[in-house]
Amino acid sequence: MDIILLERIEKLGQMGDIVTVKNGYARNFLLPQRKALRATDANKKYFEAKRSEIEAQNLKRRQEAEEVGKRVDQSKVVLIRQAGESGQLYGSVATRDIAQALSDEAIKVERSQIELNRPIKTLGLFDVAVRLHAEVAVTVIVNVARSAEEAERQFESGRAIVGDEPEEDEVLDAEAIVEDLVEDESIVEELAAEADAESGDDGDDEAAS
Repeated sequence: MDIILLERIEKLGQMGDIVTVKNGYARNFLLPQRKALRATDANKKYFEAKRSEIEAQNLKRRQEAEEVGKRVDQSKVVLIRQAGESGQLYGSVATRDIAQALSDEAIKVERSQIELNRPIKTLGLFDVAVRLHAEVAVTVIVNVARSAEEAERQFESGRAIVGDEPEEDEVLDAEAIVEDLVEDESIVEELAAEADAESGDDGDDEAAS
């Protein structure tokens, strides 16, 4: 189907371009979303007559999106999910989940504005693009964790927490044990050296006798 773009569409063209797309894409997305018109002679004349008005409306929407983008960009949301020790989720996180999490943070976006190539199926931190306008995209950080505490640790470390990682106290205890072992080994080496020295002295005494 030939259509007239009413705004810039990535990988298709700029506003006013006449392009050919699959019928389903036009009927199910572009036309209902008012992103395009059928490229009929009547619509071509209509577009040219209204072009300046359409451009002005698009500019206004872009400016509004940029203002919203300043508040939304780099926003962080937490999604609590069950997962196995390997970090694999028992389920997945989809666009509707992210949209709801953003809504809970008073950030209103539509599912269709969230660009997620495939559902999230593991624990971790994910940069997800949100398309506020054809020419304005921002990034939100989605933190998928098994608990609020784990989510906080993931934010602090910048990576997924997988398995039963040792707490800070456990790490300190381990370091102390290693230091003790090193110290004990040094003592053993000193005792061994002293034993060798004594053995050497006994040998000299026997030789002398």
